[in-house]
Amino acid sequence: MEIGEKLKSSRLNAGMTQEQIAEKINVSRQTISNWENGKSLPDVISLIEISDLYQISLDDLLKGDKKMMKKIEKDTDTVKSNRTMMNVGWAMLICSFIFTIWNNYSGNNSILQFISAAAPWVMLAVGIACIAPSISGKKKD
Repeated sequence: MEIGEKLKSSRLNAGMTQEQIAEKINVSRQTISNWENGKSLPDVISLIEISDLYQISLDDLLKGDKKMMKKIEKDTDTVKSNRTMMNVGWAMLICSFIFTIWNNYSGNNSILQFISAAAPWVMLAVGIACIAPSISGKKKD
């Protein structure tokens, strides 16, 4: 059974209308309807609120619905995005180091001198911007 069918069945078992549910979890009645009809999927926070409201476990709500599980996985995949940002940051820091060295050996070409002088600072800033959120997000022991 898909999540929409489970949501509708649980709501009916609780003897509540779509409007009542919508008011309790701060969404529109149309949103509840869309979830129940499979037109859209609820976010994780709404699922938790619905689980509490219907007194049904998240496990029971989610089991068997691969589409919903993929949505949750996509919505909560911060580890992958943090890893990508870290890789971009380190690549920028390495490139800034290379451009700094290249600046010393670029000869008399004024355009190359300008690029090789400015690029390390730009890349350094981008690198730090990419790495800083990941570093500051780590828990201190």
